[in-house]
Amino acid sequence: MPLELGQDYKIINTLIKKIMNIRNFFILIIVIAALTSWHCSSLKKINLFSIEDDKALGLQVSNEIQTASSEYPLLLESGNQEVYTYIRNITNNILNSGNVKHKDDFAWQVKIIDDPETLNAFATPGGYIYVYTGLIKFLDSEDELAGVMGHEIAHADLRHSTRQMTSSYGVSTLLAVATGNASDGAVQQVLSGITSLKFSRNHETEADTYSVNYLCNTKYDAAGAAGFFRKISGSSSTPQFLSTHPNPDNRVENIEKKAAAKTCSPSTTTVTEHNRIKQLLK
Repeated sequence: MPLELGQDYKIINTLIKKIMNIRNFFILIIVIAALTSWHCSSLKKINLFSIEDDKALGLQVSNEIQTASSEYPLLLESGNQEVYTYIRNITNNILNSGNVKHKDDFAWQVKIIDDPETLNAFATPGGYIYVYTGLIKFLDSEDELAGVMGHEIAHADLRHSTRQMTSSYGVSTLLAVATGNASDGAVQQVLSGITSLKFSRNHETEADTYSVNYLCNTKYDAAGAAGFFRKISGSSSTPQFLSTHPNPDNRVENIEKKAAAKTCSPSTTTVTEHNRIKQLLK
């Protein structure tokens, strides 16, 4: 009997060890799955580029735009100083709001593209901002333009472009363009990608929120971007801006709700100066 009990004990002990191993195996699988899920979600928030990489890539793209006059006809500053002063003052007011993280890191250069038919604006990595004359003329007030500018500054400040484009082109391609070692075809591909980049819904919502945060500490209506989106929603034709910026149905409501939740100074701007600038563009 003792021998039989000993054998039973060994059998039971072996079974327990197997069960424990199986349990530990499943626990390991669960842990790996959790870590994988966390890793994938974290990768969406991690930017593999450095601040210096953003600056270098933005500078290269800016140089390409400067030479591609047929595709990007830049408005000459000579004879249009008042228009440039107007839009740069808006930019500086936003940058000096105290909420732009990379205010002192990026270039924050503003150029105007002379295309009255295009309703668009975009910002490259490193803070190079481009606004089309068509968008300036389309908007009704300085507040609306400031809202759009805040939105584009947010994309650069939050470094959305390099995050988004890494998944499309890969780190090696973007770094090659940034360092001037890419082929002409790769440069053109990246340039086209940046100027017509379709951001994720999360990035768009984040840029809307930061536009409100930026404008809250300025003379502009913190919900200025809502006026823009409200106007284009009633436009007879779909602006190019909408083709590169997804527009959820509740976007205006979300912007206005965020602005209302903050204690912001009331807007002191009027449409008078904006209309004068629009007349100068004609």
